[in-house]
Amino acid sequence: MTTLYQNAHSPERVTVNAFQYLDVAFVVVGAGVALAAGAPAFGVIAGGAGWILQRLVQLTDRRFTRTLLDPVKQTAVHITDAFGRIWLLAGAIIVAGAAGARQDGLAAAVLIFAAYSVGFVVRLISGPPPEREDRTA
Repeated sequence: MTTLYQNAHSPERVTVNAFQYLDVAFVVVGAGVALAAGAPAFGVIAGGAGWILQRLVQLTDRRFTRTLLDPVKQTAVHITDAFGRIWLLAGAIIVAGAAGARQDGLAAAVLIFAAYSVGFVVRLISGPPPEREDRTA
């Protein structure tokens, strides 16, 4: 019997991969709804752009770390990436609040918080990550 994570070419795997980007879809749809509801445009755009940019950085990091063979280097890259993405999101909130108004910073923070919450729930529902291949042999 093959599990969802053992067969990377199964239709179920495609569903899981699409499900992993639910937070990005939420940001796009949520930003549109927030703008239609009258939220500060600069803050919503800054928060959405910050979230999408940090997800792109995350994807780049994961592709890069797959090429590394040394587990210590992989861990170092992951830790650097995680802290860098946190600072990127904090910077988006600060820029929105400083370049715009306080309401812009709040709008950016609320959008980022909501996107993070959606992403967190997706990670919880997705279950354990797939088994890694042993590349030392």
